[in-house]
Amino acid sequence: MIAVIQRVSEASVTIEKQIKGKIDKGLLILLGIEEADGEEDIDWLSRKITNLRIFNDKEGVMNKSLLDIKGNMLIISQFTLHASTKKGNRPSYIKAAKPDIAIPLYEKFIKACEALMSKKVETGEFGADMKVGLINDGPVTIIIDTKDKK
Repeated sequence: MIAVIQRVSEASVTIEKQIKGKIDKGLLILLGIEEADGEEDIDWLSRKITNLRIFNDKEGVMNKSLLDIKGNMLIISQFTLHASTKKGNRPSYIKAAKPDIAIPLYEKFIKACEALMSKKVETGEFGADMKVGLINDGPVTIIIDTKDKK
């Protein structure tokens, strides 16, 4: 799994001109799932993200987690994070999981984050044409790949 994590003061996802998910202060997560991903990736990544200390404390130091600030989360599936651009100019998405594998993992990741946060997580819709809006706070953007955790 690859996650692009953005600290936001607000974010939303719109599908067919209807807002599907919207948050204020928290994290926007763009999540790419590949065929080799599984339960271990979900557990590790959900814990890593919810405990990532990227929110400012009283001294302005990034020392607080999403859990500490009781922030919100918006998770958007994004298969293009697994794009291979090594050959030619047209990206290949061969590593991205097909929907029959990706959708259950995406849903389990959402449930894992909700369990850790003890509240609902906002989401997009898997496979939909989504318009994502955000105000990146900082800006702070971090990329985590579960295949690089060692």
